[in-house]
Amino acid sequence: MIEGFTALYIFMLSAFTGYEVISRVPVILHTPLMSGSNFVHGIVLVGAMVAMGHAETNLETFIGFIGVMLAAGNAVGGYVATVRMLEMFQPKKES
Repeated sequence: MIEGFTALYIFMLSAFTGYEVISRVPVILHTPLMSGSNFVHGIVLVGAMVAMGHAETNLETFIGFIGVMLAAGNAVGGYVATVRMLEMFQPKKES
């Protein structure tokens, strides 16, 4: 397992990189890219569950639980955005 400052350094580096990558995406492309990358959210969720499964202390379990919840919310949000985007292209029903 990665310990101490190394884990903190990797976390901070990945958070900074993720922020920089996402902030450079134009607003018009954000929803199509998000809907196209839903599989990545699933991989993140599986990784969070594996990390939580290897937790040894209560703090690690709690952090793992928070990670699983955030990853699940991210995956569900991606699919909700995809459904809403696809509904925009449906022909309107006449009543």
